[in-house]
Amino acid sequence: MDYFNEAKDIWMNFVPKSGQADTVQGELLRAVEKLRDEAIRNGNGNWDHSFDLLLRYLRERLLDPNVFAPAVIEKTSQTLDRLADFEQPYIVDDLYDDLGDRVVEYYKHHGSQPHQPNPELWR
Repeated sequence: MDYFNEAKDIWMNFVPKSGQADTVQGELLRAVEKLRDEAIRNGNGNWDHSFDLLLRYLRERLLDPNVFAPAVIEKTSQTLDRLADFEQPYIVDDLYDDLGDRVVEYYKHHGSQPHQPNPELWR
């Protein structure tokens, strides 16, 4: 992970102990870590619609052509496609770490933005 300290700062300051974050950067990082935890700890055994919502939220922001180069968008899209294959849990940290780096880059580009909670998301 290239931006470990920056991601740690987002985690410490913008990700709540429970529930959705109040900021986009907090919710993006929370989504990455929810996906990581579910795959590694549970083998995606608890996968439900909420995880699909988390992936959609990541796609909506981490594929932003105003922030990322086409090659980065392609790689991120492939990563999200791989994680969406919940029947084959991805249990290595590298893809999640890459997404964490994209979260930091998104935050550096856009700054802090408010997050509108999704009433359908309960994870």
